[in-house]
Amino acid sequence: MTAVAISLPQDVPPFGTPIDTLAPLVDPEVGFGARLGRVGDLAAAFRVEFASTGKPDQVSTHELITLPYPTRFALWRAATTLAPFVSITNRMLIVRWSEPDGRRRILLFEPSDVERGIATPYFAQLAAKTPWPLRNLLVTRHGDVLSHLASVGIAAEDVDYLVFDHLHTQDVRRWLGTTAPQADVGQGEPMTAAFPNARLIVQRHELEAMADLHPLQKPWYQPETYRDLPPESLWPIDGDTLVAPGVALLSTPGHVTGNQTLVLNTDSGIWASSENAIAVECLWPENSRIPGLTRSAQRWQREVILNANTLETTAAQYNSMVLEKRLVDRCQADTRFGQFFPSSELTRNRMNPGTGPTFAHGALTHGVISGRS
Repeated sequence: MTAVAISLPQDVPPFGTPIDTLAPLVDPEVGFGARLGRVGDLAAAFRVEFASTGKPDQVSTHELITLPYPTRFALWRAATTLAPFVSITNRMLIVRWSEPDGRRRILLFEPSDVERGIATPYFAQLAAKTPWPLRNLLVTRHGDVLSHLASVGIAAEDVDYLVFDHLHTQDVRRWLGTTAPQADVGQGEPMTAAFPNARLIVQRHELEAMADLHPLQKPWYQPETYRDLPPESLWPIDGDTLVAPGVALLSTPGHVTGNQTLVLNTDSGIWASSENAIAVECLWPENSRIPGLTRSAQRWQREVILNANTLETTAAQYNSMVLEKRLVDRCQADTRFGQFFPSSELTRNRMNPGTGPTFAHGALTHGVISGRS
């Protein structure tokens, strides 16, 4: 197995404010069952603490791509539909807030470089086996990161932070630049950063894992694209962090070891976003109309339905999803479900019968958004 050297910044200053409220949920001395039993009380304490920090100024949603994803991963062991794929829509969130000194800050959550994401081994193999006419039916590109930013009046140099819930499929070289030429994309000299002032905030666990991937992880990462990133463009964090008023990143391991969830306090209450689940009904399967979900949850006494394509730590992911479920407020449009916003959300597609969502959020919006969305 060949390791990939990833250069990290030296003596990086702490980012944000560490949050200790949920620390007992990752106590290695306690079993997963006992940790799960702690989720309710700790989530309730965190909700009170988090709500008191305030709210960001604005949050807006911007669609990037709709693409196929295997049903056996998306609705793990639960769906009885014969459709081999579901459709999921990946969206970027723009989060804006003001520092106490008045400086405006901008964070992009899930700013996927769609053009480079298709080089991920799994999706590259899937594309190679799919005829072009069928690809056009299964894949829809809605817009790109830079165009969406321009539509709401944001210049690339004004972006401060890039965040992903995890780095599956992500190639960030165009966003952060490189320290050496990149032959695979025809770059004879180092790549210039599209976001010259931005840093990638990532859980240290995931960077460490990516440096020497397990075979279960390899189909989903592009680790070689991180070899020549400028070290100062990476900002590793360790666990739960308050980023700004009403903006937090919580460590939610399971889908990958370094998974993290964006938590937002908005006018409609608390939201959480990650790809631990691909549909809000996966956290409330008792209300799902997707064939098999309700019955499977009842039969196996499972509260949630995992998005499981690597199964790095299944019990940890289950606990993380229950935490996300306990953190959020109920959805105003349909109170059967909560304000969990999948970063890649299940989307109805006539090519995938029996996989349409019972309910989909479609967007997460807070504050007054300038420009066109």
